[in-house]
Amino acid sequence: MTSTMQRDQDGTLTLTVTIPWIKVEKELEVQIEESVKNTTLKGFRKGKAPKKMVEEGLDKAKIREDILRKILPQAYVAAIEEQGISPVIRPSIHIEKVEDGKDWIFTAATCEVPQIQLNNYKIKVSEVAAKDKIILPGKEPKQPKFEDIMKALLDTVTINVPKILINQEVDRLMAQVIDDVRKLGLNLDQYLTSTGKTPESLRADYEQKALEDIKFEFALQKVAEEEKITVEEKEIDEAIKKTKDDKERVQMESNKYLLASILRQQKTLDFLKNL
Repeated sequence: MTSTMQRDQDGTLTLTVTIPWIKVEKELEVQIEESVKNTTLKGFRKGKAPKKMVEEGLDKAKIREDILRKILPQAYVAAIEEQGISPVIRPSIHIEKVEDGKDWIFTAATCEVPQIQLNNYKIKVSEVAAKDKIILPGKEPKQPKFEDIMKALLDTVTINVPKILINQEVDRLMAQVIDDVRKLGLNLDQYLTSTGKTPESLRADYEQKALEDIKFEFALQKVAEEEKITVEEKEIDEAIKKTKDDKERVQMESNKYLLASILRQQKTLDFLKNL
């Protein structure tokens, strides 16, 4: 297996991976042998039919799919190790060439954590937080608004977000909208008509939302790293104990890593509010 990598200006990484035909051929032989063992032809007991007869009746397209399903993940892992990268998303795979007797080639688009510059975020965020904390006579002190903190941070930090990362998040948001619309008994066209949107304008809206959400998430991670904000095991256990819903508690216990990430994010937001 060999690979090459292209790095775009926005940070998108495109791996071109070549799988030698000799490796594909070995997998093909395995597939054929398995088919011979499990095939029953008229006049032969199961697994006793001649290999050539079984092979002639096989669905070649399905065999290719089975082989790809097996060796693509292996080849992709080998490629990212060869290139020394640490992707943060699932790759977008495109099959370039799949022919008998020739090397198979596919591309995989992915990305790593974007480069982040926090700049003078503390000054900007503290200015916003200070305004929200102004105490007026006869009124209770207010907590800084999440939206104000988010805007101040986004306006200050510098993050070059890979397009592939934005597209995947937009696809997720669009799928969620379609699902929600169907639950209301509508189709997408009806929803678009009622909101005065077109597919293009709706996607553009979600691209902006996706960009802001991704930038904010990575900015919070960077702040947490620089300020050494961590979550201890006892904090995770306390959060689980506070959950009243049994089903939700089981889910939290089975995914403590995600819970720790959420708690760390909340602690980072609290840190920003108190600047």
